[in-house]
Amino acid sequence: MSDLTSPAPVTGLRPAAFRHNWRWLTLLALALFVGIGTFGGRYATQVSFDAAAQRGENTLRLAIAVLRGQMERFERLPQLIADHDIVRAVVTRPDDPGAVAEANAYLAEINTLLQSSDIYVMLPDGTTIAANNHDTDFSFVGQNFAYRPYFFDAASGGEGRFFALGTTSLKRGYYFGAPIREGDAVLGVVAFKIDVDAIEETWRGGDYEIIVTDPEGIIFMSSRADWHFASTLPLTSDRRARTAATQRYANARLRELPITREEFAGHSLMGLTTPTGMREYLIRAEEMPEAGWTVQVLLDTASVRTQALTAIMVALLLVGLGTMGAATWLQRRARLRDRMQMQQEARAELERRVIERTQELATVNHRLEGEVAERRATEAELRRTQASLVQAGKLAALGQMSAALSHEFNQPLAAARNYADNALVLIERDRVSEAGLNIGKVVGLVDRMAALSRHLRNFARKPNDRLDDIALSDVLAETQEIVAFRLRAAGAELLVDTGPQPIHIRAGSVRLQQVLVNLITNAADAVEGSADRRIHLVARQDEGQAKGRVTITVRDHGPGVPPAIAERIFDPFFTTKGVGRGLGLGLSISYNIIKDFGGELRLDPAPGGGACFVVELLAVGRAGQGRAGQGRADGDRQDPSG
Repeated sequence: MSDLTSPAPVTGLRPAAFRHNWRWLTLLALALFVGIGTFGGRYATQVSFDAAAQRGENTLRLAIAVLRGQMERFERLPQLIADHDIVRAVVTRPDDPGAVAEANAYLAEINTLLQSSDIYVMLPDGTTIAANNHDTDFSFVGQNFAYRPYFFDAASGGEGRFFALGTTSLKRGYYFGAPIREGDAVLGVVAFKIDVDAIEETWRGGDYEIIVTDPEGIIFMSSRADWHFASTLPLTSDRRARTAATQRYANARLRELPITREEFAGHSLMGLTTPTGMREYLIRAEEMPEAGWTVQVLLDTASVRTQALTAIMVALLLVGLGTMGAATWLQRRARLRDRMQMQQEARAELERRVIERTQELATVNHRLEGEVAERRATEAELRRTQASLVQAGKLAALGQMSAALSHEFNQPLAAARNYADNALVLIERDRVSEAGLNIGKVVGLVDRMAALSRHLRNFARKPNDRLDDIALSDVLAETQEIVAFRLRAAGAELLVDTGPQPIHIRAGSVRLQQVLVNLITNAADAVEGSADRRIHLVARQDEGQAKGRVTITVRDHGPGVPPAIAERIFDPFFTTKGVGRGLGLGLSISYNIIKDFGGELRLDPAPGGGACFVVELLAVGRAGQGRAGQGRADGDRQDPSG
């Protein structure tokens, strides 16, 4: 094979053809560079601006929803306050000190409860006669606000709405005005002011700026405090005169922002001159006609243009990489052409050698198939022998236990005979109810013997060797029925804990049941006569590195297993029980059954005394539940006749 691996000479593509292909590749790359630089830049910028405008539109809707929600929260309250008897009393008796004091206290209480900025009551001439801040240095009592739109709109019977800077408190707020009526007459006006600072706090810290302007274009709410009372429109004399007429901003200094405006791809852009240079913003705006406001979201376009530039650079880089890849492909293609002839000759030689080796491998494979068949036959014979030994051990154990089982059957039979005789006597004496109790006891004794008989038959019969996906809860339910009579005889209590989730394992239902019956029965023998007769059965599916394993622990509080004999506990015919109470085959058979399942049965130290037997088996998912039921029906299910 050395002739096939020797390096092949590289002749390359013919010079004329190579130069021709390279010329077309260079022209294509230059055309792509020019096209991306000319048209791709504008397209990428437009796409970036569209995405930014969509984000700004979402932010704008949220800001308007917050503003409207804040106004709707308070818009009905001024009229409710105006309809209150205390407020009506103070405008009808403005010279009554008691009525004024009661109104001041009421307004202060309501202001604290509603967490508003100010609440005050004015007479028809605009003079304030009661206010929540009557006892402060900035009291509105005695002040005249007839020049405010919220006053004269409410005084004319309508609803007053106005945003302004307080002339007394010098704090910004939104004012609601409500008329105090007596029939068709307006006796006064209630003014209700809310603070907007909390709303502005929620706007700060984002990657955008939010401003709210009045009809004159003056910013009165903004995520930036240095933009307050700045105008986005030229401050003409008409605009200044309209603003001064209502004293909307009191003595605040108004100024124009140094801005320029332009359009790009249907988007409004605003340039703002700052001490650090020019900043450009993408504008999304919407009017709030109910308040006379315009809400605008300004997104800095620096990141948007950077994103577009990055996209252009990536596109140019991809073109460059594509050009390099195409050039590399042309070079490799030239080399491949030179090697094609050599590979054809080498392929013919290789096919000849493959035919020879295939014939040799066919001979070896035939020989291996024979050896595999012999090994499988030997393994099957070994399994049959092992199963026969386990079944023979079980039958031998039943023979050794016959005397004890005879006592188990004779005692209930004798008791049943006595109860039946007593029932006949009681029936003859017309004591039918007492006879019925005796018959019920006879039925209980018969059920006990039936359960014992079913347990012995299941233990003695040879189960199916196949393994299925079974539900552990079903096996435990049948096991508890079988061991119930033994637990009652020993005065023991079985505590079962299988966790919150169902557990499914890979095993044989009857054989696993025989293992659990043996372990629980041994535990009942151990705790009989002890102070603590609890037996704990805990099952868990591991979630760590051993995920896919189920651990079943059976622990008692009996005398335990001495360390000197712990290593022999699973040996055949080894037992720690007294004469006539066991042959020492139960744990040995259980050990072999669990091994057949691909699991492990061991004895672990039990803190605080007692014995702790641990069974580890393979876990399966929920999908195996259906197969579990089918597997038991195929031959590893208990006889329902008992």
